[in-house]
Amino acid sequence: MRILVVGGGGREHALAWRLEQAGHDVVCAPGNGGTPGNRPVAADDVAGLVRLAEETRVGLVVVGPEVPLVAGLVDALDAAGIAAFGPRQACARLEGSKVFSKDAMLRWGVPTADSVTVHGFEEGLAALDRFATAPVVKASGLAAGKGVLVPDDRAGAEAALRAMFVERAFGSAADEVVLEERLVGREVSVLALCSGTTYRLLVPAQDHKRLLDGDAGPNTGGMGAFAPSGTLSTGLLDQVGDTMIAPILDGMVRDGTPYVGILYAGVMLTDAGPRVLEYNCRFGDPEAQVILPLWAGDPAEAFLAAVHGRLDEVTLEWLPQAAVTVVLAAEGYPDRPRAGELIAGLDAAAAAGCTVFHAGTAASPEGVRTAGGRVLAVTGLGTDLDAAVATAYAGVGELSFAGMQFRRDIGRRSPEGT
Repeated sequence: MRILVVGGGGREHALAWRLEQAGHDVVCAPGNGGTPGNRPVAADDVAGLVRLAEETRVGLVVVGPEVPLVAGLVDALDAAGIAAFGPRQACARLEGSKVFSKDAMLRWGVPTADSVTVHGFEEGLAALDRFATAPVVKASGLAAGKGVLVPDDRAGAEAALRAMFVERAFGSAADEVVLEERLVGREVSVLALCSGTTYRLLVPAQDHKRLLDGDAGPNTGGMGAFAPSGTLSTGLLDQVGDTMIAPILDGMVRDGTPYVGILYAGVMLTDAGPRVLEYNCRFGDPEAQVILPLWAGDPAEAFLAAVHGRLDEVTLEWLPQAAVTVVLAAEGYPDRPRAGELIAGLDAAAAAGCTVFHAGTAASPEGVRTAGGRVLAVTGLGTDLDAAVATAYAGVGELSFAGMQFRRDIGRRSPEGT
């Protein structure tokens, strides 16, 4: 089958790679320096992507990033009679609006942190008094994974509100801001393949969001991940499904907007039990780079089953291994990443047993160059987590570009989450 993968990051390379492994002919739009069949159509060009899907006669479109989902790409593809894996616009509001998402959790009884929504700087300052400690400050709209600020004290919370409302650091994404109780515990990523009220849980993963070793530095889109997560027993994973996935799917069906696609719950394991931090409506990045290599079957078959309402016929199978991915970022990331640096060692990293997923890369006459903040994700498999860590870092050791930065503790300690 010919499949169009929409997007140009590491997640999309992982999807394209896994689908090619399963024997499919993959086209990517716009893709990056490592993806196959690239077409110069932007991920947010809804009309252009529909035309591309028609022209290339694809049997399935897999939407990687959140922006086209929130823009209604799946709705447009459905209207054109093209099978598309991903939630419709009404469902993608779970990620596109943290205000909508928090309201949905409260309506449908999902355990989550206490919160309040504010619409201006002065209103936000007054709302700080409602919290015993400094709350997490979240831009409601899409902010490329960087719209969550975690202050340590009231002064930091005030500075975060100023950045949102006065300095407009996140633009219109911060027209509404959610102040949320700061939860303490271990954070885990639980993803489910969904179709209506039916779902299948994927292997759980853990992400390392902070830039620096020891979970220090600013939040990023993710500096590495590992799977499976050892913090979730089978019983606890089932509990997350029962209390955090099923209620959302049931609620969406009752509202007349059934959910099809990946539903990703960021879950904090607190002393009081699991709590949802937020929902994403697609594969995580870099979680996709550790989940997809462990998927033993053909993901396209499962995606199509979900699209056509046959997910109840699907059983997912996983390799009995562990996976670790280490993100290599550009100098200046996450604020002002430097682009244009030549990358060395891609073949050597592959020879070391790694799969190197491209993210912020572009082809040039001299070779592959950096073209974004998170440049590469180096994934290693192993019989256990320690072996996967060793393989991934062996691959990292073969790669280089000017200003390259990465964490040295991915998979070597369980991140505490923020």
